[in-house]
Amino acid sequence: MQKTEKDNPNYGFHERIKQTDQWWLLVAIVVLLVILLTTFKPDPYQRILNFVMDGIWVTLYTTVISFTLVLILGLFGGLGRTSRNPILHGIASVYVEVIRGIPLLVQLIIWYFAFPAMVKDLGNAWNMESLSNYKANPIVMAILGMTICYAAYMSEVYRAGIESIPKGQMEAARSLGMNYFQAMWYVILPQAIRVILPPIGNEFVTLLKDSSLVSVVAVADLTRRGREFMAANFIPIQTWLMVALLYLVMTLIAARAVTWLEKHSRYER
Repeated sequence: MQKTEKDNPNYGFHERIKQTDQWWLLVAIVVLLVILLTTFKPDPYQRILNFVMDGIWVTLYTTVISFTLVLILGLFGGLGRTSRNPILHGIASVYVEVIRGIPLLVQLIIWYFAFPAMVKDLGNAWNMESLSNYKANPIVMAILGMTICYAAYMSEVYRAGIESIPKGQMEAARSLGMNYFQAMWYVILPQAIRVILPPIGNEFVTLLKDSSLVSVVAVADLTRRGREFMAANFIPIQTWLMVALLYLVMTLIAARAVTWLEKHSRYER
């Protein structure tokens, strides 16, 4: 009797290896490189890591909070873009087109420098001391700027996902007695989210990298802390090598997490 591949005693092991995301090896290599640098040459790499550690946490929580808000605001934008109501569709379309046409860096500068100045001018005009003395919180303004900017892109992602679902799905849901919002929430969106998981993951990784721009509006993130260390110690090569490796670790792990979600939410059409 001819033996098949499944008769091989190592078949199960080989299958597990095939199912494992091979890119985790790259994550391990980068993490190992960081460990080796900080272990065998603690000066300056360990000093750099200790100095920028608080910046890493600032980068992570500003990105996570912003992306959570992006998912919510982007959903409303996507629903507006697919709405048959001309007012909702028009508002959502203008928002997407305008925001996508302005660079994120410019938007962050507007929110941190121009917006507080407008508030103060209004306070002076209305004789409201609370507005006249308004001071912008750098982290709040950074989160607000990234949220509004990336929600415009996420609106298009949601729109593409919703429009990829056959119209018969909506018609079937409505024939069962569901109203538009029930059909969208229980039938269309669950299918659309599975379709758009890859671009959503890509948007998260991109946002994580673009969060470095908040360093220009007084947020002590990883990039800003790297700039401060370099300015104080005048060792740009080692400083930016470590900063680049830390960003690479975060983005690679984020990409692997998205890949895991894709595999566990995949379904056959």
